[in-house]
Amino acid sequence: MEYQAKINIMPLKSLLDPQGKAVSQSMKNINLPEITNVRIGKHITLKVTAESLDEAKVITKKACEQLLANPIMEEYKIDVKELSS
Repeated sequence: MEYQAKINIMPLKSLLDPQGKAVSQSMKNINLPEITNVRIGKHITLKVTAESLDEAKVITKKACEQLLANPIMEEYKIDVKELSS
């Protein structure tokens, strides 16, 4: 079976996000002071071949832990769904 995994990776809330801070400051410069506390992360999609949804989730989690996310600085959330034939 084939599954699609969607992964959102964000900096840990306890860590400074310099890119997000720069964008937050820039919002004032373009007359959008209502926008604050910008946090910038990554969105990754992948196709996973597995025997079951649970196995696809395990494979996706392993990819996040071993390559896609840095657990010291980032947290991630995954959403895995079966691809329609």
